Amino acid sequence: MSFLKGDLLTRTRKLVKGLAKSEPIWLKAMEHAPPATFPRADGKVKRISLPEDVYIKKFFQKHPDSKHEDAIKICGFDPPPARIFGLRVLDLKEQGVSEEEAMAVADMEYRAEKKAKKKAYSRLKQIARLQGKKPPPNPYPSAIKEIQAEERKYVRDRFFNPKILEIVQKLKEEKAAEAQDRFRGGGW
Repeated sequence: MSFLKGDLLTRTRKLVKGLAKSEPIWLKAMEHAPPATFPRADGKVKRISLPEDVYIKKFFQKHPDSKHEDAIKICGFDPPPARIFGLRVLDLKEQGVSEEEAMAVADMEYRAEKKAKKKAYSRLKQIARLQGKKPPPNPYPSAIKEIQAEERKYVRDRFFNPKILEIVQKLKEEKAAEAQDRFRGGGW
């Protein structure tokens, strides 16, 4: 299996030399101008880790539902709550607070912010009801509810789309015909 080692040029040379493959048209041109080779890193590539990663893992252990509720917005500029938590713990530790106290304070701030968001939205709904208007959409929806809202139109579509209803009707007729055939043939 030595022909599997090396880059494209060396592999092709070995296959042509061993008569396993006919010489491709591009081989001579590639030998005259071989592709650039980049130096390999010695050993394994080091994994990138940030100082707050330890606290982010602890945050997700404490709040596993946050992975779904506080999703990372790729197009957004705000960091996810887990990263804010980790940075806050590091900031408090720099100020001389112990690690346990810093985590407790950051956790308390996270919970207070989450509670404030829920309270603000409930107040918005109350104001809309008092004015007789339709309540506004939740400005802080969970990721699961956002996905469900996108899929809702497709779920409803299966009940009202005539093409889908026609397919369902054909399947019911086929199933009924198959059941009659079994009953007549004594297949029970």
